Amino acid sequence: MNYFKVLLIVFFSAILVSSCKQPQEARRPISHSSGSFMKQSIARNKKMIANEEDQIEAVIKKDPTKQYIASKKGYWYYYETRNLNDSLNPKKGDIALFDYEIKDLDGKIIYSQEELEPQIYKVDKQEIMMGLRDGIKLMRKKEKVHFLFTSHMGYGYHGDNNKIGTNQPLLCTVTLNDFMPESEYNKQMQTTVAASKVNAPVKSNTKDSLTN
Repeated sequence: MNYFKVLLIVFFSAILVSSCKQPQEARRPISHSSGSFMKQSIARNKKMIANEEDQIEAVIKKDPTKQYIASKKGYWYYYETRNLNDSLNPKKGDIALFDYEIKDLDGKIIYSQEELEPQIYKVDKQEIMMGLRDGIKLMRKKEKVHFLFTSHMGYGYHGDNNKIGTNQPLLCTVTLNDFMPESEYNKQMQTTVAASKVNAPVKSNTKDSLTN
């Protein structure tokens, strides 16, 4: 009987040891990038963009006197001031000098031209709103253009963390004052700096004026 008990103890001990030696399978992390999740995300984005486009279409229909043009990049614009005498547009590397303001689709000012100040922009080589990045390259000198941007051409999901909200379509009015190659802009700046030094008022020496 004692011998039988010893055999049982050895048997169960062997099973316990073998089970402890079996490697445990690591748990797989839960993936949120599955096919179904991606499909749902794409569907939501399409629905959101379609809704914003409906809002923009309503703005356009309110004033049929404005001749809006649909761009290939998915935004709309019309000219308030057009320059038909020039044929050149800003290209990559040029320095564009422009003013602009930002409104919501109801026409309420979000950022005034005074708040945003005159812009000095190196075309396609600086971070800027996607819609403006493309829209400025359509413009000619001295033109004033009104752009209607869906949120993905503006500040997208995050907004600008200030006045522009999440997924907010925008109306931007842009005046392209001038543009030129960067080398020409640098020369103009050097000339301006040199001229300001020449024309700077000469400070009088108080001690000399007293002694004289």
